[in-house]
Amino acid sequence: MTERGHWPSVRERLDRVSLRARIGILAAAVAAGVVVLVSLAAFLIVRQSILETLDDNLYQRATAAAQSELAKPELISTIPPEVLGAGDIRVALVYGSGFAQSAEGPASAPPLSDAELQVARGDEEDSFRTAAGYRVVAVEAGEGRALVIAQKLDSTQAVLSELATALPVIGGIGVVLAAFAGVAVARAGLRPVQRLTAAAERVTATGELRPIPVSGSDELARLTQSFNEMLGALAASQEQQRRLVADAGHELRTPLTSLRTNLELLAAADRPGAPILPAEDREEMLADVRAQVEELTQLIGDLTELAREDAPAVPREPVEMTDVVERALERVRRRAGDLRFDVSLVPWTLVGDATALERAVLNLLDNAVKWSPPDGTVRLRMVPLDDWTMVVEVADSGPGIAEADLPHVFERFYRADTSRTMPGSGLGLAIVRQVAVRHGGAAWAGRAPEGGALLSLRLPGRRGDVLPPEERAAG
Repeated sequence: MTERGHWPSVRERLDRVSLRARIGILAAAVAAGVVVLVSLAAFLIVRQSILETLDDNLYQRATAAAQSELAKPELISTIPPEVLGAGDIRVALVYGSGFAQSAEGPASAPPLSDAELQVARGDEEDSFRTAAGYRVVAVEAGEGRALVIAQKLDSTQAVLSELATALPVIGGIGVVLAAFAGVAVARAGLRPVQRLTAAAERVTATGELRPIPVSGSDELARLTQSFNEMLGALAASQEQQRRLVADAGHELRTPLTSLRTNLELLAAADRPGAPILPAEDREEMLADVRAQVEELTQLIGDLTELAREDAPAVPREPVEMTDVVERALERVRRRAGDLRFDVSLVPWTLVGDATALERAVLNLLDNAVKWSPPDGTVRLRMVPLDDWTMVVEVADSGPGIAEADLPHVFERFYRADTSRTMPGSGLGLAIVRQVAVRHGGAAWAGRAPEGGALLSLRLPGRRGDVLPPEERAAG
């Protein structure tokens, strides 16, 4: 019994059985149903065929006897039934009045009823029936008479009994074979599922993401292929996370080491008897500590932003991209020194996260400021590709990006050989690409006509002077 105090239902019991066993049970049940129907149909058809053959035989004999001398009243009682060719036959001549004459007296008369009287009276041409273990046939034998022949059904019943016994036995064997065949087919068909199960258990136990060999092109093969693709995606994500942790540890080590060194020096200078640290050195070290804290804060913020694979739960609302770019420009100008900015903006509206978009534009501008010389120019353009796509281009006047580095500048922690001594976490452009993807756009790098780097951010949306499709349709 179950915990609720009642016997489990058939469905609950089947749920506890393995899928292979359930397929075998289902195959056996279907085979049993088919066997029952086929056996019943075969038995009824064979029985009907035997009875029709017996009736035809008796009818031919009765007709032949009725047309011969045997049908005469004076001879019917003197001729034994063996003359008709069988020792298990009873013969009688029945009159319309109900009187009957048999070959060896009343004791040897066949079973008689109203059916034979109706033939004798001329109401029916013939009759066929089963009574008292005999098959009885009556035919007309002249005016007011009918010849009745009855044959025992012992041999026929024996054949039918043997058939009724043989069919269930053969059917039972068929059901057992069907059950074994169902289990065998289930074992062969579920082998790919077993491999998937073993692979999933192996991944759970060891964390190993090794793909499964695929054979064939059926549904299970496609399932295996999908499972392998999932394993590949998990392996890529695992490798990405591993690289993120390794790169983050590498990037954090330098500022943390420098910060610890400065703090240890400051603490040592405050101990009794320690040499007095000049005020200028102390101020320089404190400024260095503050810079390192800011660098760590920015690095941790960038890591937190990039570690989230899905978009943060920020409401998406209409954003005026021109306002976003102007706010980013205002922030970057305060720390750009004598750099000049060549800006060209166009009205552009899109649905998205204004804070994330401003962060992306700010990172592009910070990168351009970092690489431009003190008297250089940073060029920013908003270039509509059509009414529904726009590109933000930021070009600097620095040395540019090497061809080998162009495909990688938006990767996490990637730094070209020429930029390893420059400040920064190596995550700013990666955040730009992440923001672009989350807004249905893209980011790429190239070379500006003036020789510096050209970084582009493509975003969907619409021009400020273009109505959206639904408003144009309404107009």
